[in-house]
Amino acid sequence: MTHNTLEVSESLEERCNQILRNMEGSLTARDRVGLQDFVLLDNYTSESAFLDNLRKRFHENLIYTYIGTLLVSVNPYKELDIYNKTNMDTYMGVNLFELPPHIYALADNVFRTMLSEVNNHFILISGESGAGKTEASKKILQFYAVSCPSTRLLNNVRDRLVLSNPVLEAFGNAKTLKNDNSSRFGKYMDIQFDHQGGAVGGHILSYLLEKSRVVHQNHGERNFHIFYQLVEGGDEELLRWLGLERNCQHYNYLVQGDCAKVSSINDKSDWKTVKNALSVIEFSENDMEHLFGIIGSVLHLGNIKFDKDIRGYATLNNNPDLHWVSKLLGIPTQVLQKSLTHRKIEAKAEEMFSPFTVDHAVYARDALAKAIYDRTFNWLVNRINESLANKDSSRKTVIGLLDIYGFEVFNVNRFEQFCINYCNEKLQQLFIQLTLKSEQEEYELEGIEWEPVPFFNNKIICDLVEEKHRGIISTLDEECLRPGGATDLTFLEKLEEKLNGHPHFVTHKLADPKTRKTLEREDFRLLHYAGEVTYCVTGFLDKNNDLLYRNVKEVMRQSQNAIIQHCFPITEPDSKKRPETVVTQFKGSLVGLTEILMSKEPSYVRCIKPNDGKQPGRFDDVLVRHQVKYLGLMEHLRVRRAGFAYRRRYELFLQRYKPLCPDTWPHWKGTAADGVLCLIKHLGYEANDYKMGRTKIFIRHPKTLFATEDAFEICKHELATRIQAKYKGYRAHGEFQKQKEAATKIENCWRGLKARQEREKRQWAVKVIKKFIKGFMTRNDEVSSDNREYLAYVRQNYLTRLKENLPKTVLERNNWLTPPPIMKEASKLLQKMYIRYMVQKYVRGITPQRTAQIQMKLLTSTMFKGKKENYPFSVCRPFVDTRISEEDINIKVLQMIRHERIKYSVPVVKYDRNGFRPRLRQLIFTQTAAYLVEEGKIKQRVEYNSLKSVSVSNLSDNFIILHVTCEDIKQKGDLVLQCDYLFEALTKLTVIANNQTCIKVVQGSVRFDIQPGREGFIDFVSGQECMVYRAKNGHLMVESTRAKSR
Repeated sequence: MTHNTLEVSESLEERCNQILRNMEGSLTARDRVGLQDFVLLDNYTSESAFLDNLRKRFHENLIYTYIGTLLVSVNPYKELDIYNKTNMDTYMGVNLFELPPHIYALADNVFRTMLSEVNNHFILISGESGAGKTEASKKILQFYAVSCPSTRLLNNVRDRLVLSNPVLEAFGNAKTLKNDNSSRFGKYMDIQFDHQGGAVGGHILSYLLEKSRVVHQNHGERNFHIFYQLVEGGDEELLRWLGLERNCQHYNYLVQGDCAKVSSINDKSDWKTVKNALSVIEFSENDMEHLFGIIGSVLHLGNIKFDKDIRGYATLNNNPDLHWVSKLLGIPTQVLQKSLTHRKIEAKAEEMFSPFTVDHAVYARDALAKAIYDRTFNWLVNRINESLANKDSSRKTVIGLLDIYGFEVFNVNRFEQFCINYCNEKLQQLFIQLTLKSEQEEYELEGIEWEPVPFFNNKIICDLVEEKHRGIISTLDEECLRPGGATDLTFLEKLEEKLNGHPHFVTHKLADPKTRKTLEREDFRLLHYAGEVTYCVTGFLDKNNDLLYRNVKEVMRQSQNAIIQHCFPITEPDSKKRPETVVTQFKGSLVGLTEILMSKEPSYVRCIKPNDGKQPGRFDDVLVRHQVKYLGLMEHLRVRRAGFAYRRRYELFLQRYKPLCPDTWPHWKGTAADGVLCLIKHLGYEANDYKMGRTKIFIRHPKTLFATEDAFEICKHELATRIQAKYKGYRAHGEFQKQKEAATKIENCWRGLKARQEREKRQWAVKVIKKFIKGFMTRNDEVSSDNREYLAYVRQNYLTRLKENLPKTVLERNNWLTPPPIMKEASKLLQKMYIRYMVQKYVRGITPQRTAQIQMKLLTSTMFKGKKENYPFSVCRPFVDTRISEEDINIKVLQMIRHERIKYSVPVVKYDRNGFRPRLRQLIFTQTAAYLVEEGKIKQRVEYNSLKSVSVSNLSDNFIILHVTCEDIKQKGDLVLQCDYLFEALTKLTVIANNQTCIKVVQGSVRFDIQPGREGFIDFVSGQECMVYRAKNGHLMVESTRAKSR
């Protein structure tokens, strides 16, 4: 080993040690107020130690902590100065553990891994409602907006990605008891990146908007933000156009929760943000007008009140809100009024309208409001997707962000909470599969010895909800579809029959005496992975059915509002079959979401809510302990401590890091496993830092890997730099010396040579110019020594120009370059010779097929030129061998006539001799006869020797009359045919039959024999349009337009 190599090795080792010392020092300094990675806890199995570390960091405003690569985030319920541009720049391009934990570090690690490994990733953000999931999603999106490469196009995409958030939050988020900005729908966003890391597109999927919130809110909750933003922030002209007042208390759909004003929400400011975002996402003024018109119409719908007539039915009398809904949706008032007070019933072929009671009318009104808002929200998501769509079809890598409703437990939990908590169960099951379970299975597969980590598998709860024929969803759908008196209570009774004895299900009837006191008779309780939740079945069947009357849909299709037209399309199937229930649709959506997530590499953010009061600085141990348990954080920590943070196949690890060891660089001759072992020994790995599996190396601590990675980067750059510097210096020095010596010699010689050449050149130029001027002056005199060279130049110049401007075809023979006087005779001779040459060349280039085609065309010309009007139009149409391939001729016909050798076939229209009814036929010419064929039957055979003549008119029609010899009364008479390829067919006939004189071009009328003794007539006339019909005199009248001269 040379001295230089030793020096490089020692410097790399020192660099690695320095990185390790820096990392350890920074960890020690930061961990005085708690460890930044739970993996470093001494007592990592203690839940109390875990909580103590989390509490210490929370009180010091250190809200992020790692468990390996998983990020735990505690909601501070206050603004922290850790999300500015400086912090973003600090975390860009830095390995995950080199700086304090931060959501930017996780986002940057996912981004760089995606670029280096060219694969797809997703970040799963989970936690209870109010734990900060939506804010975490926004911070990640903002980081990518700043860190990605910047161009004008990429900036447009970036702005739309970022500003899609406030739009979707306005229409899909609301204040709940636990969160002032709670997502009331699930959102999965794919961000598409090109190979350079630029954000080039995106796509959003939404799941189960809580549309019941449009018409009902619990006490202390609000409707969706957009309603309050419009009323509080909309300008006076817009509100006047919408028929709205700047007072939320005037709208029934906005006051049910009794908290229209919230101190933490600024509706006016948010309204400006939403309007600006819609403009950036390329919503036109017309789009926004229609969109706000729909929001206003929903508010007016909520204010429609029904009166009761003498029969107890609902009526509407001059309701101003009804008129506003009619105006904003563009639906006639009477039509809208009838749809809200009557239901259309179809019985066989009859339709009847049944009047609503007041309760039914209120239900129909609310169902319409929910349907309008839900479909408008879906339209909004699709419209944003169109704006984010990537137009480049090349392969893109993707980072997905899943921001979906957190686990919810309220005083009264209904159908919406059941769906939301079921979704969280599925996500927890996914987390188990991707993290805990897959971790253990991989280690066992690789033969790594470690202590298995027990964990609670929530599959039993997922099966309880979704199992076929027995689960809650299946039972709910059965009750919804069952005819008769199905109610919420009968649904509960069915659950009690099917799930009696299940450890995670209990009702008032099935509970023990102590538990029964905590349950109402319409309640059932599920033991979720997050704890017990009691659900009230009231409204389960109605919300699961979520039916919108068919006649209401028909009315909405009459709307003049462009968005409503899109949401209620005329093409929407109006099947009488009952549509899928809400919970079944949601279950299918979750299956699709799971498939999307399983196809990508996962990263996790676990959000924790420190207290229920949204108070900054308050840490509720009981609440946090409960979340730590159901989020599976202790199990994940045990896996990380028992397992390893990094694993790679031996081949990939050796291929990347072999430059760090002299024995493995540049080529390792043994097995990849032996090469990795040699490499890590050289790097000085401790025995506890790694394990050798069957196909992979496992590294326990991320800091070990980062030290190796940094050493590799340093090694790579230093080696490349030294080699480049030495080689460039050597080559540059040698080249410089050679060039310096050569330049001196060449300089001397070149200067002398150039001086002599310049003198000679000037002398020659003087002579040439002198002679040229003299020749020009005597150019019209007899040839002499004075003008001979000038005239030669004129000839040469003319011939050169003529060469470049020769005619390309015989048709351009007159485009001949004008010659100077001295070249006129020669030019005429050259022109004749060249034209003759072009003619010969053209004749030689004609193929035998082309010759045959010309001969056929010549024959056609002799028969029809100047005789038939439409002949000129046929000249440019080449003839073909046949118009019907043998595959298109019936097999029976082929078997009967194949021995005669088919020469030509063409489709024709045959007119009956009696009645002149047109019939599609095939006309086939063989060697000996012509056949008229209908599918598998030969309708008539005409031998060429019995063909007396063929008549055609002189007009532009396509009629052919084949006159045949009729000696027997049973024999069929002449054939009247119409053929689109008349000239081609008749030319083929004359050639095949060898009879060119049989073609007769006639004027006026043609007589033909129907049968011996009976004759018919065809009259040919010119008219305004082409027609064929039977005239009153019994003749066949053929009227054709006069062909325009070409």
